[in-house]
Amino acid sequence: MPGRRTDRVGVLIQRELSDIIQRELKDPRVSFCTISQVQVSTDLRYADVKVSVVGDKRQKRNSITGLKSAAGFLRREVVQRIGLRHAPELRFELDDSVDQLMRIDRLLKRIHTQEEVSSPADDEAIESN
Repeated sequence: MPGRRTDRVGVLIQRELSDIIQRELKDPRVSFCTISQVQVSTDLRYADVKVSVVGDKRQKRNSITGLKSAAGFLRREVVQRIGLRHAPELRFELDDSVDQLMRIDRLLKRIHTQEEVSSPADDEAIESN
C-alpha cells in the first residue's frame, strides 16, 4: 500500500506546482513549462518532477535552470498548500516524451504519404499483368 500514498502525494504536488508556476512564478524562463509527471520517493523526501517545455534546446535548458533556481520557493509553496509535515526536495528533469511522440507522428505521416504515392503505380503494374 505505500505506493498508493506516494501516488496521491505526487498528483497533489503536480497539480499545485502547475498552478504555482502558472499564476505566481514571475520568471519568464519558465513560461512554456508543463509539469507532466511527479514521482515521490517512498519516504516522501524527494519528488522527481518531469517537465515538458515547448521550444528549442536553449529554451528547454533555460526553463530547467529557472525551475531549479525557484525550487526553494516552489517547495515552500507546495508544502503550505498541501500540508505535508516534511517538504520533499524537488528535482527537476526534462521530459522529452512529447518530442518523441511528435517525431513518431512525423515518421508515420511520411510513411503514409509514401504509401499513397507508390500505391497507384503498384496498381497499374498489377493491372498490366
